[in-house]
Amino acid sequence: MLRSILYCLLAWSALFALCATTGLASSPSRDEQVEGFFSQSGHTNNWAVLVCTSRFWFNYRHVANTLSMYRTVKRLGIPDSNIILMLADDVSCNPRNKYPATVYNNAARILDLYGDNVEVDYRGYEVTVENFIRMLTGRVSPDTPRSKRLLSDDRSNVLIYMTGHGGDEFLKFQDAEEISAYDLADSFEQMWEKKRYNEMLFMIDTCQANTMYSKIYSPNILATGSSRLGESSYSHHTDHDLGVAVIDGYTYYNLEFLEKIDMTSDKTLKNLVNIIFFNFLLCNIILLTDV
Repeated sequence: MLRSILYCLLAWSALFALCATTGLASSPSRDEQVEGFFSQSGHTNNWAVLVCTSRFWFNYRHVANTLSMYRTVKRLGIPDSNIILMLADDVSCNPRNKYPATVYNNAARILDLYGDNVEVDYRGYEVTVENFIRMLTGRVSPDTPRSKRLLSDDRSNVLIYMTGHGGDEFLKFQDAEEISAYDLADSFEQMWEKKRYNEMLFMIDTCQANTMYSKIYSPNILATGSSRLGESSYSHHTDHDLGVAVIDGYTYYNLEFLEKIDMTSDKTLKNLVNIIFFNFLLCNIILLTDV
């Protein structure tokens, strides 16, 4: 049974780590490795950090990616109090939006992602590399409100999802600055040293996404990305009325599985494997364990 979103996502990523390049069954030695990873679990709380790093109307899909994940983790049990939502732009209020005050992730426009009960914690120019790293590591100013703090501990399972424009070992923030794979790895190591997570799932949807976790050296982290070195991350489809793509393929196919389950679902990991491997072959995942 899927008791929480992080349990589901962690189990799914571990399975992918075993067969991401071939799509074949895992070897016994890798099975033992994953068993060892999960046997150390003993978390008591879940957190999610969801980050859209892009500005401008033509990056509508990155906002939709992030709000889609936000809706999903809330539906699967993580409360707003344990979610840090960072949106570098508010496309719902853009004058080019034919459907003001809305954000959709599908051209059919069935579900408004920017409806009631969306709590944005870092908005607009607050979404910076410095604020992101300070939030992860707990190095925020004393007057920072609780909603902007990641109050995780050594019993916390933490999901970190990022989307935007990137390249080889970097992700752009608002076309003004970049966070590097080294910055990210060092931030995660600070989190581990300061006992700010038990297990972590890092997901990133951007071009050459997997290079962003190539420098991670901290234990108990599972990482998954939308594209390998030299590969692009592509949108899934366009809303021609809006004139922009509304969601990226990697996030779309993850949601295709996650939106059909709840905390009591009897779906198996095989169902998720089928969706990713047959519908999104660019998926490539690595398992990071103790060094």
